[in-house]
Amino acid sequence: MIGREFQRALEDFASYLIAEKNVAPRTLIAYLTDLKQFAVYVQSILGPGTRPEEVDRTLIRRFLGWLNVLQEKKSSIARKLVALRVFYRYLLREGRVEINPVELVRSPRQEKRLPKYLPYNEIVKILEAPPPTPLGLRDRALWETLYASGLRVGELVSLNLEDVDLIRGEIRVKGKGQRERLAPLGKIAIAALKDYLARGRPVLAARGNQKEKALFLNHRGRRLTSRGVRERLDYYVKRMAVTADVSPHTLRHCFATHMLERGADLRVVQELLGHARLSSTQVYTHVTPEHLRQIYQKAHPRAREVTRKETGETRLYIEQE
Repeated sequence: MIGREFQRALEDFASYLIAEKNVAPRTLIAYLTDLKQFAVYVQSILGPGTRPEEVDRTLIRRFLGWLNVLQEKKSSIARKLVALRVFYRYLLREGRVEINPVELVRSPRQEKRLPKYLPYNEIVKILEAPPPTPLGLRDRALWETLYASGLRVGELVSLNLEDVDLIRGEIRVKGKGQRERLAPLGKIAIAALKDYLARGRPVLAARGNQKEKALFLNHRGRRLTSRGVRERLDYYVKRMAVTADVSPHTLRHCFATHMLERGADLRVVQELLGHARLSSTQVYTHVTPEHLRQIYQKAHPRAREVTRKETGETRLYIEQE
């Protein structure tokens, strides 16, 4: 249980996030979940009824140490620290605390993990797998839209019919922080969406509410959920014997990686992905050894492949004049 003072502060904070910051529902839930965990920890140390203003920097660090003992992921600890920072900045602004105890606490160093992605030939297997049934036409439109525009799965299932302009070849997307952007659609994705809207969606819509505005419908004619998208993708991945551990976010990773491999500007990809910071996009600048080798041979004026006749080996050498 959380003491009355802490509970009241969290309720006021939630109202502030909704009214002034217009945060997404999932962000709000994540903040409040993390802060409630912190409140329970604080009261286990200082006793029931502890108020937010009684927290100091030492207690914040003890909380982070406790999370480490629980073997929480560094990314989870960093997220909880962000929630605490935002919460105490709010309390400082409202005059409920005199100092922000989180201000000088450093976030844990994050492990840099390269996003998983598939080579183009395996992506094609997934894109072309769905059959020409109403659900198959929907699935084909789903995968083509994800790969063509690099959407997050939450953005995909939030699309309404009015958000799609097939004449201009673009869709209006509401991303994180309620930021809107226009995402382009390629010719193949446009064709898949037209086919779905003409022959797939009407059949699905007839099974539910005819007034449903969602672009993508489930088998009952209702808005498709993120979970539903993941389950359908799992089905095709197993069926096509594609590399394991593929999620809808993998298609977003493939979109960014394949764009950059083919020469797209990093800032353009940043805009297309809806990243607020360039650093979020830079994780996609990884290259495979083979791609690195090809770029080197193409770009360096004095590099080429030379085959040693006596050994049959093919290695990279500097061409001598």
